[in-house]
Amino acid sequence: MALSCVVIGASHAAAELVSTLRREGWDGEITVFGEEFYLPYHRPPLSKTFLLQNQTPEDILIRNSDLYDRLSVNFRLGRQVSKIDRAKKQIILGDGVKVGYDKLAICTGSRVRKLDVNGGEVRGIHYLRTVDDVKSIQASIKTRGKAIIIGGGYIGLEMAASLKKIGMEVTLLELSSRLLERVAASELAEFFARVHGEEGIEIKCNKSVSSFESTDGRVKAVACSDGSVYDADFVVVGVGILPNIELAEDAGLRIHNGIVVDQYSRTSDPDIVAAGDCTNHPNELLDCRLRLESVPNAVEQAKSAAASICGKKRAYASIPWFWSDQYDLKLQMVGINRGYDEIVLRGDYKSNRSFVLFYLRQGQLIAADCVNRPKEFMVVKQILSKRLRVDISLLSDESISPREFIVG
Repeated sequence: MALSCVVIGASHAAAELVSTLRREGWDGEITVFGEEFYLPYHRPPLSKTFLLQNQTPEDILIRNSDLYDRLSVNFRLGRQVSKIDRAKKQIILGDGVKVGYDKLAICTGSRVRKLDVNGGEVRGIHYLRTVDDVKSIQASIKTRGKAIIIGGGYIGLEMAASLKKIGMEVTLLELSSRLLERVAASELAEFFARVHGEEGIEIKCNKSVSSFESTDGRVKAVACSDGSVYDADFVVVGVGILPNIELAEDAGLRIHNGIVVDQYSRTSDPDIVAAGDCTNHPNELLDCRLRLESVPNAVEQAKSAAASICGKKRAYASIPWFWSDQYDLKLQMVGINRGYDEIVLRGDYKSNRSFVLFYLRQGQLIAADCVNRPKEFMVVKQILSKRLRVDISLLSDESISPREFIVG
């Protein structure tokens, strides 16, 4: 009798996991349960090209249905899993249907963090995480209308850029004293504040949203705790995401800022793996545990999880990298800048749109933010991945090639 693998969540991690399973030799059944009615799709375009209606849902699919058919992967979309019964090795769907498994993969991803303020449920307040979220936003867009973005992280900045391109009047409200406070140096925040200002975005920091004002059940303004009020035709909130860990937690799996897995993506249950935004994993290259919200993490960790399901060991330890597209800018980030104590600048962030911020800790290169600098990004990625020695004194010298950073 063929073994069965059940995957919870039709996410990016799930798409990679099921295709890798076949490559690793799994010849049993594969069934994926997803709450949305779409096959796994790329999420980064949602705030950019998809929002601008340059792409359809089919355009952003990670793989088309024909490939899944060839791999004999059965997708059961629009189905919610309500419980994992580890003792009986089965999952229970929202309608009570029970499905058994031999191996289980949890790829539940994450969800948006919602604001808990008065008026938060009125029409015209949007969050961005899914295709349907974007369709709802598109239905509210008015050329020359007033859009309020709440949150000065990368999603908020990308949304501001896209809505401005559509022709809306955009104001961004940020709780902290500057943009990107939790994720980047003040130099990068200053740069993006300048660029968005040049593009016509009004940025207001130190703004704590206290309520939403509405007329006939639709938002008309955003009120802040300092008494300021901003008119709005619609609002987009981007204040972070939360890992979807509840199923795993209720099943008794180990949880600590995500589903705890080892370097092979195995949970505390030998028959259950997990991959993607929902996991907390060890990284040998960084010598720490962390939870990452990124496409590269989902892809590489899913490969490790698929190998484990097949009884193989494929350790996952990659240098994290991320990106953000805004206007004519491509920001590429590599490494984790946690605990940095020095910044080295290559280029001019105050007047140009191309530069690098190198993050150092105790004289060691740990991360870099590269704005329109793909060569530096690739070199730093190689340096961190291979733990190569670097001549720090050369980082700021634009007369030399980035490859000359490497010693030996």
